[in-house]
Amino acid sequence: MTREQKSQAIEELKDSFSNHQFFYITDSSALTVEKINQLRGLCFEKGVSMKVVKNTLAQKALEALPEENGYDGLYEALKGPTTIMFSENGALPAKIISEFRKTNEKPVLKAAYIDKDVFLGDDQLDILKSLKSKEDLIGDVILLLQSPIKNVLGSLNSGSNTIGGLLKALEERAS
Repeated sequence: MTREQKSQAIEELKDSFSNHQFFYITDSSALTVEKINQLRGLCFEKGVSMKVVKNTLAQKALEALPEENGYDGLYEALKGPTTIMFSENGALPAKIISEFRKTNEKPVLKAAYIDKDVFLGDDQLDILKSLKSKEDLIGDVILLLQSPIKNVLGSLNSGSNTIGGLLKALEERAS
């Protein structure tokens, strides 16, 4: 690889890292070309992009980005064969990896970057699978906010019937 090609690869990786809040660093070595293509196809179907990268280029790209993003926790994962999965959904790559590993040993999760949080190691896969998307969390908050209002409105509606009935009963007693 020439110096110009390396610079171009670093720039492409910088763009990918900058444009994705969620990415997974995996080891998919020892998978056959056929299996890698199956994994790529599965990723493509679900909207996840997958790139095999050189660790030094990935680290240089991460180092060139602002420090406040917290990428430095990922550097220890950039050893050995590396494949990076970029996604718009934090849990989706974990679900893809789990699904693919039902019939294969790899890919193994080395690290995941989820909105400035770093998860290291394959043992984090179950935690990552259970992450909710931003849309799901907003929906949960809306449901939580609506619930008390519905209870109050329901009580007010039933209360008017109860108060009206009570007043009628009192009126009848008085007469």
